[in-house]
Amino acid sequence: MSYKRVTRANAASGMAVDDECKLKFLELKSKRNYRFIVFRIDSQKVVVDRLGSPDETYDDFTASLPANECRYAVYDFDFTTNENCQKSKIFFVAWSPDISMVRMKMVYASSKDRFKRELDGIQVELQATDPSEMSMDIVKARAL
Repeated sequence: MSYKRVTRANAASGMAVDDECKLKFLELKSKRNYRFIVFRIDSQKVVVDRLGSPDETYDDFTASLPANECRYAVYDFDFTTNENCQKSKIFFVAWSPDISMVRMKMVYASSKDRFKRELDGIQVELQATDPSEMSMDIVKARAL
């Protein structure tokens, strides 16, 4: 039954999702093989653009997002709660810089929810049009 829903959603958005996207996300979520994954839309399909190794930082992640093109990304954020507990949350980032092409922004915006549904386990969503909207302070505040 869920297969039919995915097929219909796929047809409605016109956007396919490469199997590698789901596979790499599962590896990030369960095996923690990656700190982050950046995705891009290429020829009506969402594909993996970049994989961040587990030792890469948040600065490495933000630097991997192009200044003038939209992207989707997930980031595995480790933090310590006020009760001194180690936790992790997976952030979904919809990156849509103000200077990117309007058509690109529209395609990414219209496909975002359908793509997010493919990635089971996202806990926090951020939408950013410039780096200040996804600063470490904002990430920490959203994680707690």
